Amino acid sequence: MSAPHKLFDTLKEFQTGTGQTGKYYSLPDLEKAGVGPVSKLPVSIRLVLESVLRNCDGKKVSEANVKELANWQPTATRTAEIPFVVARIVLQDFTGVPLLVDLAAMRSAVAKLNKNPKIIEPLVPVDLVVDHSVQVDFAGGADSMAKNLDLEFTRNRERYQFLKWGMQAFDTFKVVPPGIGIVHQVNLEYLAKGVLEADGVYYPDTLVGTDSHTTMINGIGIVGWGVGGIEAEAGMLGQPVYFLTPDVVGVHLTGALREGVTATDLALTVTQMLRKAKVVGKFVEFYGPGATALPVVDRATIANMAPEYGATMGFFPIDAECVNYLRATGRSDEQIKTYENYYKAQGLWGIPKKGEIAYSQELELDLASVLPSVAGPKRPQDRIELPKLKNEFTTAFSKPVTENGFGKPAADLKKTVRVSAGGHLHGGGGSQEGTFAPCANEREMANEHNSPDAVSGKAPQLHGDVGNGSVLIAAITSCTNTSNPSVMLAAGLLAKKSSGAWPGCESSGEGVAGAGVARGVGLPEQDGSAAVSRQTGFQPGGLWLHDVHR
Repeated sequence: MSAPHKLFDTLKEFQTGTGQTGKYYSLPDLEKAGVGPVSKLPVSIRLVLESVLRNCDGKKVSEANVKELANWQPTATRTAEIPFVVARIVLQDFTGVPLLVDLAAMRSAVAKLNKNPKIIEPLVPVDLVVDHSVQVDFAGGADSMAKNLDLEFTRNRERYQFLKWGMQAFDTFKVVPPGIGIVHQVNLEYLAKGVLEADGVYYPDTLVGTDSHTTMINGIGIVGWGVGGIEAEAGMLGQPVYFLTPDVVGVHLTGALREGVTATDLALTVTQMLRKAKVVGKFVEFYGPGATALPVVDRATIANMAPEYGATMGFFPIDAECVNYLRATGRSDEQIKTYENYYKAQGLWGIPKKGEIAYSQELELDLASVLPSVAGPKRPQDRIELPKLKNEFTTAFSKPVTENGFGKPAADLKKTVRVSAGGHLHGGGGSQEGTFAPCANEREMANEHNSPDAVSGKAPQLHGDVGNGSVLIAAITSCTNTSNPSVMLAAGLLAKKSSGAWPGCESSGEGVAGAGVARGVGLPEQDGSAAVSRQTGFQPGGLWLHDVHR
């Protein structure tokens, strides 16, 4: 980081709460300098403004950029781009490995020029979490997760050697191995610091990630969203992420969720409301007494769904609930004191009340009006109220595809097929031996992109009738839900209640519970409900994103 500037005399000091003082770029002092009505801006815009102010160097970020954003108007025509320098980068393995390859190639090129290859180094912290590419080969047993993990390291040995090299070669590049958790959950519970420090200057935790659901981090008051690989790589090298100055939609939440209504029900309701409001490319900021009452895990569930409702972010401001979450997930008392003191000094503490902030558009939602819901019938962002599920599915079955139906003849609804399978060893994957092919491209595909290793295991017996409406994929997993222990436990209890609850309801006993973090696997043991997994066949299959066919 270059020497701190003193633009608009905003470089000030605050008490960190640990007996020391720290420097920071003061947004209240920016307003006192007459630059703009900063205190009336949405909280999400102010956090971006702090980055623009702090990184103003007259080159990548200009004084004009600071003035323009400080005078953001709720309903102005959007033509200007914001040069946003993020504090860190989060990668998942599918998109992160190619970026590491690029860094390695750059070092190789520098070495060929007889220069020091170590000059190629990410300028901001980069964390790569391995979770997307892991697959479930074993399910339904107490040792399923351990077997899947062992096979993953065997199957992708070369890739893990490369990632380990990356960790050793680059000071700012870290890897979270498989078996730790889903990238968004690891980001929320472990990687997020809330406030960062460099050269004695403190600043907000901000990021971009190479996954659309990076927005889960918005649930704890951190600005961040998903981007493509090129933007992430630019951010790694200290370049700004450019985006069009956004509208900010304020969602005023009141009331409280009724008993039996989950955060997933709320997320589906919010998604449906915001899709109707057409929030694509906009920031969404939640405020009001209802937002204050929601725990961070519920806020994260709503924020995670931002790609489904089309917004760049689904942001919840910083308050005491964020402190509770940070403390509960292992942050030190010193970190928490600094976090709280910093945001209070910036005038960013607390969720705004109605009328305190000027938004581009304001929407209202009474949490007490939210009903138990099911996603669907076809898209995850659609919603069916639970009491209407049977009628909605029956109607959608013969509705035209153009009207979000399945386009099937109504008479086929009751058709079934008898299925009898399992009880024998079954293979997965194929041979790893080299293949001769006359074409060079075919040889390269066969020899360099082999199919997964063959896997054998005893398949459970499956006998039953399969018809339209039968559940053929069953997995307690989703990056939207795994942030929330209450929802994960509810899913387990639902599996327990449904097992054998209806005549003719048969199960292969091959289910998977994919918790977001390692601690999630221990929940059934801690609360005495371990029998749920044993009774239903939903055993922990892994700590990553997956689903399993049943």
